[in-house]
Amino acid sequence: MILHSKILGDGVPFLILHGFLGMGDNWKSMALKLSKLGYQLHLIDQRNHGRSFHDQTFNYESMANDLKLYCEYHELKKIILLGHSMGGKTAMLFTAINPSMVAKLIVADIAPRFYPIHHHQILEGLSNLDFSIIDSRKKADTELSKYVDDFGVRQFLLKNLYWVSPGILGLRMNLKILFENVHEVGESLPSHLTINTETLFLRGDKSEYILKDDITHIANQFNNFSMNTIPNSGHWLHAENPKAFFSEILNFLS
Repeated sequence: MILHSKILGDGVPFLILHGFLGMGDNWKSMALKLSKLGYQLHLIDQRNHGRSFHDQTFNYESMANDLKLYCEYHELKKIILLGHSMGGKTAMLFTAINPSMVAKLIVADIAPRFYPIHHHQILEGLSNLDFSIIDSRKKADTELSKYVDDFGVRQFLLKNLYWVSPGILGLRMNLKILFENVHEVGESLPSHLTINTETLFLRGDKSEYILKDDITHIANQFNNFSMNTIPNSGHWLHAENPKAFFSEILNFLS
């Protein structure tokens, strides 16, 4: 099956992979800007997310293969590939396996190392949304706030809400499979893989996803990388400081 996407503009193919529990639409504002500069933006929903297909299998190998099938279906070559968080892990593995398909790689706030499970509270909150009672976004937010304090994170998560039928809300993501396989999200890029593709790592200055110790790890697997820090931003660096994030991308692509 082919991943769902929203395609904007014409030109050099520029593919964006969202993070865990997100969707391609999270990147629409950034994509609209880039689509006016000679790039064709592909906002992709990864498997079990957004409008893409649901499947029992959920790991980076399957997600990288999904991306390969997507590129072949759309006849895309020499792509620019940007991945955030989980999407960054997918992008790394895809590039390692298919180096000739990627012209430049951008990894947003994730390192190739292993990360322990840290989404349990969020998944618990989403699982406890009772849509036989909850019939509005406001009610969903009130219930989710019992598990997730951060308003911005709740708004990000609640973008998954949709009307299953008149008066009945649901979540687009395949929550059951994501909950059962959440351990897969933290898996590392296999240590034997190396990437020669020109790569830009972007980290948020308030984020703890890429630490100083990770730079050595990155250097062991990426032979042509640079790293820049986005000021006044955490893990959602593209949303928290979009101007600086956009500027870094343009500098890298120029």
